[in-house]
Amino acid sequence: MAGDAGAGFFHPGGGTGHDEILADAPSSAWRTLKPDDLLVMQLPQGRVVIELAPQFAPDHVAAIKQLAAAHYWDGLAITRVQDNFVVQWGDPAAGTARQHPLPANLPRLLPPEYTRSTQDLDFMRLQDGDIYAPAVGFVRGFPVGEDPRTGRAWLLHCYGMVGVGRDDPPDTGDGTQLYAVIGQAPRQLDRNLAVIGRVVQGMDILSALPRGRGALGVYRNASHRTPIISLRLASSQPAANQPHLQVLRTASATFANLLANRRHRANSWFVYRPDRVSVCNVPLPVRFIPPKP
Repeated sequence: MAGDAGAGFFHPGGGTGHDEILADAPSSAWRTLKPDDLLVMQLPQGRVVIELAPQFAPDHVAAIKQLAAAHYWDGLAITRVQDNFVVQWGDPAAGTARQHPLPANLPRLLPPEYTRSTQDLDFMRLQDGDIYAPAVGFVRGFPVGEDPRTGRAWLLHCYGMVGVGRDDPPDTGDGTQLYAVIGQAPRQLDRNLAVIGRVVQGMDILSALPRGRGALGVYRNASHRTPIISLRLASSQPAANQPHLQVLRTASATFANLLANRRHRANSWFVYRPDRVSVCNVPLPVRFIPPKP
């Protein structure tokens, strides 16, 4: 995500009027991220913060929180960086006799939480249409697809979204192998993997990691992997060290104004204005807030 240090915002893809709209946003338009729903991954290059989405994949999120509490990922690594696709991290020795021990009570099989009921979802629908889903929009800032006919909804594989790797059987993802989308949205993965959240800080770090030279971006040489110093829930850290972040509420009037600005492209640079926007091409503003004394 590109930074704007002067305004205290960092967000992708701003434009004419974008920062002005944010500057006029009332405090009620912002949602403070809860420390118990934030994963903090410390890499040598800096900190990556992931907001979890338990409302979409509760069993996977519970397992991930359990793994973080057990310090499972500490000392493991970024094992795969495939250009224009994903960064993946976990145990390089997974599936072998040398694999990192798992918490004793971690569920070995998780249900394929690829969709959920639309009941009780505050769905903000886009008017622009989509080729992968009957309807798309946002729920609490997360990009979401919906099928009104079946009453099911799911998180989308937009840039920065985080999911759980698995083998061929749908119930083989245990939460230990995670990935983040770093390229053009691979929407063909929607409803085929459990998506558990999205990166709200540190995409600049993940997207700049060296690409793996092996098949699917796997590192051929172990020395090329980026080590994970730690990966913990923010709530397990001292208050002074926790990320203090807010995201713009997608149900707010400010976000509606941003959508209109993004859709109609008032910038005089544009010769042709498409007057529509893709769900994965909508900036979700995030801002730093000073910690309470």
